[in-house]
Amino acid sequence: MHILLTGGAGFLGSNLTGHLLKQGHFVEVIDDLSTGSLQNLAPYLGESNFKFINHDVRTPYDSSPEVILNFACPASPVHYQSDPVRTIETNFLGMINMLHLAKRTQAKLLQASTSEVYGDPAVSPQIETYWGNVNPIGIRSCYDEGKRAAETLCFDYFRQYGVDTRVIRIFNTYGPNMAIGDGRVVSNFIVQALRNEDITIYGNGKQTRSFCYVDDLVNGIIKMINLKSRPAEPINIGNPQEFTMLELAGVVIETLNSNSRLKLLALPEDDPRQRKPDITKARDILDWEPSIDLELGIKKTAEYFSKII
Repeated sequence: MHILLTGGAGFLGSNLTGHLLKQGHFVEVIDDLSTGSLQNLAPYLGESNFKFINHDVRTPYDSSPEVILNFACPASPVHYQSDPVRTIETNFLGMINMLHLAKRTQAKLLQASTSEVYGDPAVSPQIETYWGNVNPIGIRSCYDEGKRAAETLCFDYFRQYGVDTRVIRIFNTYGPNMAIGDGRVVSNFIVQALRNEDITIYGNGKQTRSFCYVDDLVNGIIKMINLKSRPAEPINIGNPQEFTMLELAGVVIETLNSNSRLKLLALPEDDPRQRKPDITKARDILDWEPSIDLELGIKKTAEYFSKII
């Protein structure tokens, strides 16, 4: 297939690119490199079935793909809060531009949404029918509400124009090609542990997250692409095993045999207290669930960071 991947130079996009190329697809990546890195795509730049275009999804793009994967948006708080207007524009305008393209070319479109649409959830685990608890005017709302609006557009384009739109809600994911200093907890902890620096934990460390290794996530995405019929609702993709930040820090320190100590800092505004996906729909509809445990995933990710720090 001819697959158009927006945000393909980022952490998730570059991992997805590699898997799709191995399957024999032609992958056309567009990315403005505002947060992604061309280095992430370096292994593929000479391949005949790969094409890279430096382009900002906030402006229209012309191509003839069979599948569109919309992953363009900064995903870490450090990046999406540094230019919140650009973030929400990327979510909204980028989504509209890709939906226009999908409508014109009759392409299948998959939107990379996020567990952040659930906000600071009042229920756990988070199931797709839960509408969330999001602050619409907080410092995270450029991302949270931007992703919620993008989901709305996907379902409206299906209802109004018949565009085959599919939405996955991605929970915390980690692995190779994460950027140093992007503010994501797993990369922060691993880099600090490798350097034997203090591991910085925000708040009391009792807030929870669920961590999915990137290869597992990519497998779920590919299953969603290949699904014959469009799911009627978004589908959570993530690992349902829940860890506190203190537990995560302990696993990282022990797995990497680090001398790091813990350092508690003030909790950022609107930081969610819980993240745990209900993946019943992923199991039933996609026949998918994660297989890589946290300790193995940490080792694999640390191998990557050891080479670049």
